[in-house]
Amino acid sequence: MIPKSRVYGPATLAILLAAAGWISTLQAEQTDAAKTAAGPSVAKAQEHEQPLALKQADAGLAWGDCPALFPPGCKIAVLHGDPAKPGADVFLRVPGGYTIPAHWHTSRERMVLVSGSLDVTYAGHPTARLETNDYAYGPAKLPHVAKCRSATPCTLFIAFDEAVDAHPFEGDLGEKT
Repeated sequence: MIPKSRVYGPATLAILLAAAGWISTLQAEQTDAAKTAAGPSVAKAQEHEQPLALKQADAGLAWGDCPALFPPGCKIAVLHGDPAKPGADVFLRVPGGYTIPAHWHTSRERMVLVSGSLDVTYAGHPTARLETNDYAYGPAKLPHVAKCRSATPCTLFIAFDEAVDAHPFEGDLGEKT
């Protein structure tokens, strides 16, 4: 049996159309919210960067000498980014017993000691002993010195906000005890 057609008056028709429009708007908002919650598409993410996972012993790491202000034995490997631009991540490795001379960076640095035991002293602050997996933060332009206390090499992961640089510091660090 075919249902009878209904005839709606102008007021009823206006209410039905408004409700249909409201439902359509609500559905569009829910779709937009779902897209936002899902984040960017995989294709868009792949346009920018690729994920990366490295081990400190990775044979593919290109270890080079540290800047000339550091004595021989200091090595650095770029993990991610361009050291001449903001946002590079590096490994810095020094032999056991090695002293990293007093220096400062234009950038803040966030560090995690990957191996060894390292004393770090920032100007005007007490020495902090870092053990493997410990974190340290260094403000921009604050001079500091470090010493690898272990017999084995110290490897430090460092993330820089700005370009990677190191400037010698000749003054007194004024260590607090």
